[in-house]
Amino acid sequence: MTVTHDQAAWFTKTFEAMVSNVDKAVLGKEHVIRLALTCMLSEGHLLLEDFPGTGKTQLARALSSTVHGTNSRIQFTPDLLPSDVTGVTIYDPNSKTFEFHKGPIFATIVLADEINRASPKTQSALLEVMEEAKVTVDGTRHEVGEPFMVIATQNPIEQAGTYRLPEAQLDRFLMKTSLGYPDHDATVRVLRDAKTRDRTKALEPVVTSQVILDMAELADEVHVDDAILDYVSRIAEESRRHVSVRLGLSVRGCLAFIRCAKTWAIGQGRTHVIPDDIKLLAQPVLNHRLLVTAEAQFAGIDVDQVITQILGEVAPPTERVA
Repeated sequence: MTVTHDQAAWFTKTFEAMVSNVDKAVLGKEHVIRLALTCMLSEGHLLLEDFPGTGKTQLARALSSTVHGTNSRIQFTPDLLPSDVTGVTIYDPNSKTFEFHKGPIFATIVLADEINRASPKTQSALLEVMEEAKVTVDGTRHEVGEPFMVIATQNPIEQAGTYRLPEAQLDRFLMKTSLGYPDHDATVRVLRDAKTRDRTKALEPVVTSQVILDMAELADEVHVDDAILDYVSRIAEESRRHVSVRLGLSVRGCLAFIRCAKTWAIGQGRTHVIPDDIKLLAQPVLNHRLLVTAEAQFAGIDVDQVITQILGEVAPPTERVA
């Protein structure tokens, strides 16, 4: 199916309505909001890593409030068990049968707050559901439903008593980004309305779960020229042989790149992906997938610098492949 200009216009209009709604709660962070919505409509999961008090939880709640579906919040702690996330089977003496009681993972949007504070066993339970969209309890599989998105947050400071997410598991997040502190004007706007404890309570849903599914299906049909596919492949190859990288971009990472680029392109009203889409999405798609060497870290080189170097070394296509 080829995406028509009318379909792209409808997608863009709906996308902008969602951005405007979330922006009422998360002030001055339009670009991050667009990234988060792109992640949702690409049927992926989002990892937010930032300092305390920058609005990570607020963003997740705002996204939940924008979609007319169910949402839940799981506060990850060291004593959290996998069954606290997925659910548990309990014997009912009246019916004399075992009944499955769903956990908080059964929701349209799940906020996993401070995911790095839970044990690796509990983290694995969550990451398994993220990958398969199913829960297996006592040999029985349970679908979590569609759409389904996990927004996980973690704090880069206060690492005592935390469990770092394994690098191989980080790849299961479609994007990783951060909010950062708001600019001066946005801060003043927040302070002016200090009496409002939670801005998300005033938000009304603007789309249904079915609309999210329709938009995701439409984004899948956006055209990607072979020249773009070649560009992404060359970026992956360069990342694997870069002198400062010990783990480069995987095939799953390349697929994530293309999925995000399609959604971003149609969100801008286009029916095709352009090289600038790849460049713009490189940081959120790649910065949790590339691992720099110890020598590079010692020299003060971080992942963002490496990504910038890779994009500078791999020339983007200038014309389409016939």
